Amino acid sequence: MSVRYATTALRRWAVAVTTAGLVLGVAGCGSEDEPPKSQPPASSSAPSQSQGNEKPQSEAPEETLAVLKGQDAFELTITSAQRDPGGFLTVKGRLKNTGDKGRAIPAGVKGNETEVLKHGSSLGGATLVDTVGKKRYYVLRDTDGRPLTTTGLDILGSEDSAEVFMQFPAPAEGTTEVTFQLPTFEPGTIKLS
Repeated sequence: MSVRYATTALRRWAVAVTTAGLVLGVAGCGSEDEPPKSQPPASSSAPSQSQGNEKPQSEAPEETLAVLKGQDAFELTITSAQRDPGGFLTVKGRLKNTGDKGRAIPAGVKGNETEVLKHGSSLGGATLVDTVGKKRYYVLRDTDGRPLTTTGLDILGSEDSAEVFMQFPAPAEGTTEVTFQLPTFEPGTIKLS
């Protein structure tokens, strides 16, 4: 058996074991009262960017829930805050550099928690505040401490944007509005769907 064949076989085995572990981990997160529902897997990497701001034609026009101004000419447009059947709330939007030159994403958006910081750039500092229920919700993390949010954002060119997401525990069913906060950005109120 050649070294190349053994290395390839070992890589395939490692991928299979990792995939099986993820499937079992996701299955274990379901509620005991309801059978698990299949959902597309959440990705924690930055979405690939095609030609600028083009969208597929089948996609409906996006609604704007809030536009938050940040430091260094960054702007975050929140387009959805949707409850998932598993008890999560996924916030999606677009991070844009409105400045006249390329800029690095502010380091402060990672937050200051040691577990999140050791996993590189992310939007792990985001929080939701339910002022009626008097609760603050932090971005969810996996078992290794990686935040369930867009990661790998470094620099955005002038007028460039990137699709982003953050996943939180879902607030109580009666909660219809929360205040979204991201370090270095002004806070904004968003409606939940």
